[in-house]
Amino acid sequence: MEFYDIVVIGGGPAGTAAVLRADKLGKKTLLIEREGRLGGILKQCIHDGFGVVRFGEKLSGPEYADRFVRQLPDSNVKVQLWAFVTEIVKKDGNFHVTYLCRDGVKRITCSNIILATGCRERTRNQIFVQGERGAGVFTAGTAQNLVNLEGVLPTKKCVILGSGDIGLIMARRLTLEGAQVEGVYEAKNTPSGLPRNIHQCLVDFNIPLHLSTTVTRVFGNQRVEGVEVANVDENMRPIKGTERRIDCDALILAVGLIPENEIATSLGVMLDPRTKGPIVDQCLETLESGIYSCGNALHVNDLVDYVSESGEIAGTNSVFIHTDRCLVDIVSGKEFLYNVPQKININADKKDVVMYFRSSNTVANKTVAVYVDGNCVFKKKFQHLSPPEMQRIVVDFSAVNSQRSNIRLTMED
Repeated sequence: MEFYDIVVIGGGPAGTAAVLRADKLGKKTLLIEREGRLGGILKQCIHDGFGVVRFGEKLSGPEYADRFVRQLPDSNVKVQLWAFVTEIVKKDGNFHVTYLCRDGVKRITCSNIILATGCRERTRNQIFVQGERGAGVFTAGTAQNLVNLEGVLPTKKCVILGSGDIGLIMARRLTLEGAQVEGVYEAKNTPSGLPRNIHQCLVDFNIPLHLSTTVTRVFGNQRVEGVEVANVDENMRPIKGTERRIDCDALILAVGLIPENEIATSLGVMLDPRTKGPIVDQCLETLESGIYSCGNALHVNDLVDYVSESGEIAGTNSVFIHTDRCLVDIVSGKEFLYNVPQKININADKKDVVMYFRSSNTVANKTVAVYVDGNCVFKKKFQHLSPPEMQRIVVDFSAVNSQRSNIRLTMED
């Protein structure tokens, strides 16, 4: 079997960034992608706003992806498209990877694996909307693919459930294509998308946003004919007597993303219930040595710039085999929805550790601090924090030199 130093699974922005970085560090690399083109979800994201942090300019999704894909022909990276990983087994210190491609079944071995498998959308079955199963219920990503890549308008009048970014963007996109978006409905009392998307996609196009309201039923046997919406209480349960029917021919679901980690769980990788992605150290190595995770497979990001950054972090650190790992937990309070990484390996580089976090609630004028054994090693004041907006900080963890060290991530007035 052919041997590679590093195999990257997933050819989106995280995977391409990871494989290019590993290649530059002189490692023999293989990139496995299940679709016929690299770029991941960016291929269908024709709106701009990508690359502002990384390149200092607004790019469309395909333009951003192309910045990385164009570098591959000049590298030594082997790219395998239309390939599906069917099995990974760790044996004798190496990973034995079996994948199916157009040439048949292939088997290779490698020292390290980087999981850059992205995320998937929650479907109707996962939110328990009652009613018929007629045509016309789409996830926002499916609707985006139909409009932007297939040239098909799937609705003339629709209701959008969920105020996630892709749902907001599709509200604008469908409006521009001539469809009527009756409204965007959100069960929470605050929007789930970025503030800029609320303004650019809804306010600018006079599309109403209904908070604390959800879709409870779908009408229509062969095709969606309407939906029932109702107000919800503080526990997001429908309030009896507030139901009303809205006539439409489609329901677009933007009810959240879940990191794609079937391969990770098959390898025994421990997941964080808060992120739904693997638990990792500052090298983005999971608790299973030799397996790294990055991008939206690790946790759902707001900006693709940070997806690429995490890919490069994983790609840089995957060139090493950390045989003597000593992990210390980063403990965060209930003020935080999650933090990544969740652990610090005291035997790896600890100086400039990139950390991502989200707050549990919308708060103002808070200071985020990191303490090591009671000593503050990082402090930054934030005028505004909210769950839809992921934050990035860089922390020096050099003071962590013992497995008994106590690391705390706090939020203070």
